[in-house]
Amino acid sequence: MAKAQVPQSSVGETSDAELVRRARDRDEAAVRSIIRSNNRRLYRLARGILRNHSEAEDVVQETYVLAFTHLNSFRGDSSFATWLGRIAINEAVGRLRRQRPGVEWTTLEPGVLEAQVIPFPSSAVTDPEKTMAQRQIQHVVEQAIDELPEVFRIVFIARVIEGMNVEETAEVLGLKAETVKTRLHRARAILRDNVERKIGPVVMEAFPFAGERCDRLTEVVLGRLGFPT
Repeated sequence: MAKAQVPQSSVGETSDAELVRRARDRDEAAVRSIIRSNNRRLYRLARGILRNHSEAEDVVQETYVLAFTHLNSFRGDSSFATWLGRIAINEAVGRLRRQRPGVEWTTLEPGVLEAQVIPFPSSAVTDPEKTMAQRQIQHVVEQAIDELPEVFRIVFIARVIEGMNVEETAEVLGLKAETVKTRLHRARAILRDNVERKIGPVVMEAFPFAGERCDRLTEVVLGRLGFPT
């Protein structure tokens, strides 16, 4: 007799809640699993805001330390991944504001900020089937996102790369929902004019964070949380 199929959403929700419960009990395997499954998302969020890979890694570390030392404040109103994303955005935006104490980015007019292109760190190519064309397309995507004016880029990162909804993005960034919609529309238009027709689904493969860098960050966070490494 065939086994009954468990809906994927139920499996994901149970797993998420179970990992958080175990992490509260300082289960190292659960903490490690959470870190590894969220590294890429949080790094892309922080990197998209700060445009500096070393600062982005610092933000990811601080996000985990804040989250795991304040797990009791997670009420489950959103997914744990979304909760982590909010912490990362707040940390990254806070750093951005400290770097420019006289500038409030949410009030800037479109086009005021001049984009500064900082190449994304590249991971070692271990897949022989990954072609030069794919790498070139990835570079085009990353550069195009980097070149978005800051007020559009941060909304794009939150909505498209992190997958936050309009209300969550507005709450985290201190914007009106209509402003989020307008800025996302404008960001999409800018990207579309430059690269969208050429890249298609490859966009979601941008900004990898894997291999040794992922392992290293995982071990650093576990060490800071007091786990033996």
